[in-house]
Amino acid sequence: MMKVLMLNPPFLPRYSRESRSPAVAKSGTFYYPMWLAYATGVLENAGFEVKLIDAPARGYDLEHVRKEARLFNPHLVVLDTSTPSIVNDIQVLEGLKEDNPDLFTLMVGRHVSALPEETMARSTRIDAVAIGEYDHIVRDLALALRDGLPLSGVRGLLWRDRNTGEVVRNDPMPYIEDLDSLPFVSEVYKRHLLIEDYFYGHSLFPIITMVTGRGCPFKCFYCCYPQTMYGHRLRLRSPENVAAEFRFIAENFPEIKEVMLEDDTLTVNLKHAEAFADALIATGNKIPFSANSRAEITDIGVLKKLRMAGCRLFCVGFESGNQQILDNMKKGLKLERALQFSKATKKAGIMVHGCFMVGNPGETPETLEQTLAYAKELNPDTAQFYPIMVYPGTDAFKWAEESGYLLTRDYSRWVTPEGLHATVLERPELSSRHLMEFCDRARREFYLRPRYIVRKIGQSLLDSAELRRNIKGFVHLLRHLLKRDSSCKC
Repeated sequence: MMKVLMLNPPFLPRYSRESRSPAVAKSGTFYYPMWLAYATGVLENAGFEVKLIDAPARGYDLEHVRKEARLFNPHLVVLDTSTPSIVNDIQVLEGLKEDNPDLFTLMVGRHVSALPEETMARSTRIDAVAIGEYDHIVRDLALALRDGLPLSGVRGLLWRDRNTGEVVRNDPMPYIEDLDSLPFVSEVYKRHLLIEDYFYGHSLFPIITMVTGRGCPFKCFYCCYPQTMYGHRLRLRSPENVAAEFRFIAENFPEIKEVMLEDDTLTVNLKHAEAFADALIATGNKIPFSANSRAEITDIGVLKKLRMAGCRLFCVGFESGNQQILDNMKKGLKLERALQFSKATKKAGIMVHGCFMVGNPGETPETLEQTLAYAKELNPDTAQFYPIMVYPGTDAFKWAEESGYLLTRDYSRWVTPEGLHATVLERPELSSRHLMEFCDRARREFYLRPRYIVRKIGQSLLDSAELRRNIKGFVHLLRHLLKRDSSCKC
């Protein structure tokens, strides 16, 4: 049987490649290798023997991974990538190829999807790159390698001809339309991962992440996943399929305290969100869930139904407290509507984790202060303040490069030596240091308010699960609250 190694490569401890801004998070948040796990399940369903290794989760270094690979002896290795870790990821690939010259190496992820030719040019030991949504690309490549078929027939692949050295780009792979045909990612977690390794600062622990859909119709100019991987057309699982996975989790992970729905935005289609809530209610779901949401729902009836179905928290990109800045980043959000959303979620009993991003087009010292004041007015359960992170393949990256604001194309500088976020933009009117110092101060002012501290104490006293979450998150965050450092991701 042909063997495939799916690898989240070793890099820095607790480094989250699949975060929308890959880094080591100050809150201790550490993502599942969810997209890699979905593709793992697709391969297993196609009859391949697959091993999924999450090196950052387990603390494995390169030598450990090479040893595991030698014992497993795969025919194909699939390596996840990210912009800050790409140089390291190629070195990991080269180490595996050194041990087994016949090993076929494939790189996947947002960075290589945005820059496939540039990636291939970095090392002749890279055999191929998957462009975009890669579940079926990986499957079709494995089938072609197993059956001796020409790689020219594998859609979505950029590959190197081993005879001529020529790099060939195939036709694109169509997006997966029937998402119900995909395996439950939680089944893959059960076979390959330890759920205790993963933590979200805004969620109850332990947690499982999955999606109810792929793609996002909004055009926020900084957002990576729609622009490089899953597109702007929304594709959805059926409510019944999602409810069935909730049942699977309840039956197989009795220790799970929450499910995080990592869709770009669960609530973009309110009819579907309501149908999803109805399906969970009908099955008697008892597992709380959190989800990414736009700050636009004001229908109390829908919000209360989601709450009844188990919705505990929304993770929301408010981004800025200035309307012109929101318009400049193509957010498609009105400040007043977001305030109404905040009030409506409080009435419905749904908590909010607020994200605030600074340094966007038109940003000034005055608009920074407006954002901090707006964050305090919204008063979400938790908040993060960070500079705009521009990644290849996004309109934000193009804007930064064309404006002359991009400090470097050395991708390793997208994070600090410790793996924390670092801004790589330098603007005459707003320096990177100014942005970082503002984020440090905003974080302190938000979290150290007496009003906020009293509310969190009360929350912790009323709910033991929230107490554990608050303690775990606060321990990670405390050392960053009381000092000024070189990055600013909460």
